[in-house]
Amino acid sequence: MGQDVHERGIEREYGRQGRAHLVWSGFMVLAIANAVYQMNRDPNILGHRGRLVADALLLWLLCWALLAGWRGRTFVTADGIAVRGAVRTRRRRWHDIYDIRVEPRRNQRSGDSQWLTYLYGDDGRRLLLPHVDDGQLPEFGAEIDGLRETAALHRGMAWEPRPEVEERIRRQSGHRKAWERATSGALFVLLAMFLVLLWQVVTGRDTEPGLLLVGVPLAAFALFAALLHWRWESQVPPPGAGFREQPPFKP
Repeated sequence: MGQDVHERGIEREYGRQGRAHLVWSGFMVLAIANAVYQMNRDPNILGHRGRLVADALLLWLLCWALLAGWRGRTFVTADGIAVRGAVRTRRRRWHDIYDIRVEPRRNQRSGDSQWLTYLYGDDGRRLLLPHVDDGQLPEFGAEIDGLRETAALHRGMAWEPRPEVEERIRRQSGHRKAWERATSGALFVLLAMFLVLLWQVVTGRDTEPGLLLVGVPLAAFALFAALLHWRWESQVPPPGAGFREQPPFKP
């Protein structure tokens, strides 16, 4: 939960608690170890070079996940809000922050948090506060109220809706959905190409793993992204038509 650390100049600090961090780390180690084992059971799958590439990618994923769990923090300071990830820290100063919003989590599973917290800037871009949700903070509503009060205090004024910023938020949301759907489409293509590669291996045909697992999915991603972004831009209403004030959050 949020912690006050005044001696370090930090008003609030959010991060995974000890037990949650250990559970997350243990899960990632088991998942990656199982993936490496399954990948190397049959020497004919992917070939020697393909297995080396896959093992290197899985090892990188494990290191990134462990580092993110160990370093990951969200800081609220007198200068603004900072989100520290595995290798970099993203900062937003108070005068660049437009709003702090709580939004329902999509594709919820049993045990997942139901609400996520996003920071929106004047440019319409949003930043997820990964350690500020109802799953990690028992007093989630009170923490959100505290963050909003802190933002108003440092900005020197209360929040007011601005139609031009709301329009930027809507545009960013549309483009974000286009990237997400393009990624999903490319992953489906990757799965299909993986099945084709397995079929080629089983039937003794010549295989081209680079083309099937890299070239075709990347081409599909580029095509999906271009089409989805074009479709979004063609449906964007004129400036100001998409503004709607967000209702207050009630946990």
